[in-house]
Amino acid sequence: MATAAIPYRFRTCESTGLRVHADAEALLKVNAVLAVVFLALAGTAALLVLLTRWPPLHLLDPVWFYRLLTFHGANALLFWIIFFEMAILYFAGPIVLNSRLPAPGLGWLAAALMLGGAVLADVMILLGQADVLFTAYAPLRAHPLFYLGYILFAVGALIVVGLFFASLVVARAEGTYQGSVPLVTFGGLTAAIIALVTIFGGVVTFVPAFFWSIGVLPNLDPAVYRLNFWLIGHPSQQINVSAMVAVWYLLASLTVGATAVSEKVSRIAFTLYILFINIASAHHLLVDPGLSPAWKIWNTSYAMHLAILASMIHGLSVPAAIEVALRRRGFNRGLFEWLWRAPWGNPAFSALVLSIIIFGVIGGITGVVFGTEQISIISHNTYRIVGHFHGTVVGGTTLAFMGLTYYVIPLIFRRQVVWPGLARVQPYLFGIGMIIMTVSMVMAGTYGVPRRHWDIDFSLAPAGLRFVFDAPAYLFLTLTTLGGILAVVGGALYVLITVMSVFAGSVVERIPIPSLGPIPAVAGAQEVPEGHAAGQARAAHHVDIRGTLTLNFLFLGIFVVYYLLNWKWLADVWPVR
Repeated sequence: MATAAIPYRFRTCESTGLRVHADAEALLKVNAVLAVVFLALAGTAALLVLLTRWPPLHLLDPVWFYRLLTFHGANALLFWIIFFEMAILYFAGPIVLNSRLPAPGLGWLAAALMLGGAVLADVMILLGQADVLFTAYAPLRAHPLFYLGYILFAVGALIVVGLFFASLVVARAEGTYQGSVPLVTFGGLTAAIIALVTIFGGVVTFVPAFFWSIGVLPNLDPAVYRLNFWLIGHPSQQINVSAMVAVWYLLASLTVGATAVSEKVSRIAFTLYILFINIASAHHLLVDPGLSPAWKIWNTSYAMHLAILASMIHGLSVPAAIEVALRRRGFNRGLFEWLWRAPWGNPAFSALVLSIIIFGVIGGITGVVFGTEQISIISHNTYRIVGHFHGTVVGGTTLAFMGLTYYVIPLIFRRQVVWPGLARVQPYLFGIGMIIMTVSMVMAGTYGVPRRHWDIDFSLAPAGLRFVFDAPAYLFLTLTTLGGILAVVGGALYVLITVMSVFAGSVVERIPIPSLGPIPAVAGAQEVPEGHAAGQARAAHHVDIRGTLTLNFLFLGIFVVYYLLNWKWLADVWPVR
């Protein structure tokens, strides 16, 4: 008896050769578009909050400042990034593995739940029913529909994670790939596993809060809530880290044809994320009196450093892969010819490099320093923490996702990126703006500028109760505003280019991908003389990463200096006599 054909619709991507399942592609598109919509909302709120934090302007009154700060946190830290991560899971699973997406109907249900939950939470915030900030700490109480919105969003994300795991099983069962899964899929798997822990944190945090908000639970212990919240608050950003690093490897391949110097080491680093990265959640609780010193010390030392080791491995591996790929093209003069001759006009490449720099140098160094128990006491509730997580989530993750978009548009939407000149500029506007803003936030916090306060110098208080910071604090607040405006302009340009490309870009079927064929000749590259067959054979087995090692040692030097400075600042405010 003849076997009936399976009614799954596939297309073969002319650029990559991948067999793309129509349902996976459609769900990827929907999640990516929704992500950009919520990024636009987050960016609008960010600009208004930024102009209010600047003391000379105070654009918004206190009520709308905290309302839009809540709105910004939910849309930037949760909705924009997680929608984009769901799109990455559809790509890293069925598309990369040439497989079908099992139960696509569940994917559409998940998208509806996530969208419905996000809209519900946003509406409650804008109606003034949830002025509780991103953390929503008890005893602050929001409307029940706000918590319900978060719960629905988490359930939808859980369904997508389940579909990703199922797609791996289907791909293996149907033999659509052989051997180990590709590195980008392994990174997606890491993010998905961490997502399970994060969603569990959401359950133990927001389900009791929901029942408390409707009066079923008589009270909600604030200390227990804080502890539970950081099971979702920080791990949700660790999903971002894993997904971001997977995107780094993917962009390195797509832009310059790079492959990991050692996939085994990179996979070990991803595994360290799974095992240890969520320990870093403790740095939000180091000033809480209810937790024991032993708990704090354990969570800020020993095992936590294994997660730091993982990031340092990726921070070496990705630039090293880029250096090796570019040296293969002949850019071998000195330490940095490969870097000067890199494709800086490709917005995906510039976004990749800026993402690595901002995440590693600004977000990474400050994260390790502020996660030290003793130093946390002088940094925790200052503007320094805001600078830290804007360096990781915005300067790192968001910029990486922006860079990936410049390949998603032609490969998935099959549209040409409009306004290529503006597209080349966009990552620089956003990235340089973020560097100015995050560094200025950290420096303003060093002078004691508080983390969330609407009016840092109490300008509305009677004259005797007003507070004046040292002059540099106001300078850094001004630079924060200027850098933030530049970043918002870059973000708005990204949204505009993306929307116009998706809906008005010309149709494109194929784009060149360096990693899928011989390395093309590059004008001006240094040629290897003929007749040096032995030398070429040795070069094929020699990995030259002198430039990357030099940059990494520079990074370590900056870290040591900043770490020691923080101990000095701690000694200055808490002298031992």
